Amino acid sequence: MKRVVTIILLISSALSVFAQATVEAKINPIEMMIGEQANVVLTVQKQDGDKVEFPSFKPRQELVPGVEVLAIERPDDHTMVLTLTSFDGNLYHLPPFNIKVNGKELKTADLALKVVEVEVDTTKLDQFFGPKGVQGVPFQWSDVSLSFWLSILLLLLIALNYYLYLRLRDNKPIITHIKIVKRLLPHQKAMKEIEQIKADKMVSSENQKEYYTKLTDTLRRYIEERYGFSAMEMTSAEIIERLMQTDQQSLEELRQLFQTADLVKFAKYSTMINENDANLVSAIDFINQTKLENQPTEVVEKPQLSEEDQRSQKERRVLKTFIWALAVAAVALFGYVVYNVYQLLY
Repeated sequence: MKRVVTIILLISSALSVFAQATVEAKINPIEMMIGEQANVVLTVQKQDGDKVEFPSFKPRQELVPGVEVLAIERPDDHTMVLTLTSFDGNLYHLPPFNIKVNGKELKTADLALKVVEVEVDTTKLDQFFGPKGVQGVPFQWSDVSLSFWLSILLLLLIALNYYLYLRLRDNKPIITHIKIVKRLLPHQKAMKEIEQIKADKMVSSENQKEYYTKLTDTLRRYIEERYGFSAMEMTSAEIIERLMQTDQQSLEELRQLFQTADLVKFAKYSTMINENDANLVSAIDFINQTKLENQPTEVVEKPQLSEEDQRSQKERRVLKTFIWALAVAAVALFGYVVYNVYQLLY
């Protein structure tokens, strides 16, 4: 029984030893020239779930006097890589690194880094020369000539574009407004004039010539707009004859009205009041019988531009086109010049 317990204890000790985390530090190379670099790799052998805390370093921090840290990398959770350099020739002792695993502090082995200075033969001082001045890059005009001339062209394009912009600004735009005008239909105009004749009491007026002149002129204008021929310039007989060709309705009353009007205006014929009323009713009946009601009452009026205004609008369109074209060309040219200069510098 005692032997069994002893064996179990030995196995537990062995397992605890194997399960214990270990740390390791390696340096490569261990010898370098002044200003060169060496890498120190810190590695932890641990179990899954172990918490590892590496020492904290910052760039440009001295690890030991004469050796400084350039960079710190963490490729994974159990490795740290330090990049070191030195500018003083010496053999440096790097003390152990303290790494915590699950709160327990473990130390790596000591390291050594040898920094070798450049050997100088002081017996041949005549072969040493002082520092040379800044050397200028060989300059060739062919390298920059294209960018130079393109830059001149770019300035000319910008100047031309500005000039055209001023021309466009001074050439004020012509703003045209389309108007929608409500109009009276021919029969509405005629009835409105007849109502005015009635309102002026011209039917009973002693000036019969004025009455028949206004009444027949109203009919002539109505006929002209309704049938589309120049009734204002035609005689009464010509109007009746023309209406007979376009309208088959009875025109006897209208013929009688025009004949009476001609007698009053040219033969000093006197009519009775009832005759004047009858002629007025005849005019109203003719208008009501021949009117067209289903006609548009709104007319779109487009302003008529003069030749000068049309030339001005055309000039503005041409100027705008040139301005946009020159602007695009200038932007493209500027980008090309910048690209060429970048290529020369870098």
